[in-house]
Amino acid sequence: MSDKRKDYINWDEYFMGIAYLSAMRSKDPNTQVGACIVSSENKIMSMGYNGFPNGCSDEEFPWGKSEDEINSKYLYSTHGELNAILNYRGGSLEGSKMYVTLFPCNECAKAIIQAGIRKVVYDSDKYDGTLAVIASKRMLNAAGVKIIRYEHTGRDINIHL
Repeated sequence: MSDKRKDYINWDEYFMGIAYLSAMRSKDPNTQVGACIVSSENKIMSMGYNGFPNGCSDEEFPWGKSEDEINSKYLYSTHGELNAILNYRGGSLEGSKMYVTLFPCNECAKAIIQAGIRKVVYDSDKYDGTLAVIASKRMLNAAGVKIIRYEHTGRDINIHL
């Protein structure tokens, strides 16, 4: 008879936790998004968070929102989902799943579909109803990507370093 621990975290808690930990790397003052891509065997393949492309200094490019589009972060930042896809160097992401802290926009949905990711587990859907999310959901559904809202367990998971 085994005396193993029974309070270990489940796979969804683990991978969403990694997505949230990745989001903590983002320097965006308003929205931090993290993503974790996992194989069908529950092996981590890649991670990403929202930020600027390599070589584009986060001291020189704008982090804020501005009516003057050229001085707004939106033209320069790369979303966490896309960064996770681009960070992967191991070949194909076909058949994998992505855990993401915020529901993907339409641009990230395109990349998710093209990369062959078959399942998206998301937490927040705070932009639900916007054109970008409506289009995203439409494309993901059309491509047969499973969309699953993360189910919170109510467990506190703390990391003290």
